[in-house]
Amino acid sequence: MIKKLSSGKVREIYEIDGDKLLLVVSDRISAFDYILPSLIPNKGKLLNQISAFWFDFVKDIIPNHIISTNVKDFPAEFQKPEFEGRSMLVKKLKMLPVECIVRGYITGSGWKSYQANGTVCGITLPEGLQESQKLPQAIFTPSTKAEIGEHDENISFERVTEMLGLELATKLRDKTLEIYQKCTEYASTKGIIIADTKFEFGLDENDQLVLADEVLTPDSSRFWSANDYEVGRSQNSFDKQYLRDWIKQTGYHPENDTPIPEDVIQTTVHKYTEAFELITGKKFET
Repeated sequence: MIKKLSSGKVREIYEIDGDKLLLVVSDRISAFDYILPSLIPNKGKLLNQISAFWFDFVKDIIPNHIISTNVKDFPAEFQKPEFEGRSMLVKKLKMLPVECIVRGYITGSGWKSYQANGTVCGITLPEGLQESQKLPQAIFTPSTKAEIGEHDENISFERVTEMLGLELATKLRDKTLEIYQKCTEYASTKGIIIADTKFEFGLDENDQLVLADEVLTPDSSRFWSANDYEVGRSQNSFDKQYLRDWIKQTGYHPENDTPIPEDVIQTTVHKYTEAFELITGKKFET
């Protein structure tokens, strides 16, 4: 019997053997650190396939954890239609306890912090920046990984160094910025601005740094429409910011069991699908 290791906000993780896991991406969606009561149809497939695209795109920068995304390569009990397109067989890694966040534009909590004291996650930025403005250079703003229902805590690069040592902390920062740079340049040719995102890394059996979890999905990133981007306001997006904004505007509480209205679900599906199709250049097929 294959053991389920965890059921997270979005992913189910199964232990296949001593060195392999199977990640299954559900249609759940979370906001403000809560899992919402309604599913977003096909979201798991969209996220999984966007991640697979990006993992392949940056494999020249850093190795990744994927062994296969083909169900024919999975253990027999996972060779079923419900796992098609939303699962990946991956190497088991020693995951690092840091979320590697990179910000190329000032928005969200970073904008609030900057308005208050001119800094984002302790990093002093130039005076006079406006909401959604591109930063002079992308910044590395790591955080801890929180349990479900808990909030991530922003930490300094110095704290990462204390946790992991200078060499590994520096490599994490440099690889995070390098991946972001390559991907933002590509995305800009597809009409998408990647305002910010987060990466997760682990170490393999040889202590080599490996990119893992998910990469540049609408769950882990802010994707803005380049066509109507305008400094000084919030932006139209291809990610779950729409859902976050709906929650804030309506006063809906994520702990509530009240279903999300169908039109909000469908708009969210449309945004995720549009992101997939712009990034991969493929028509999404359910």
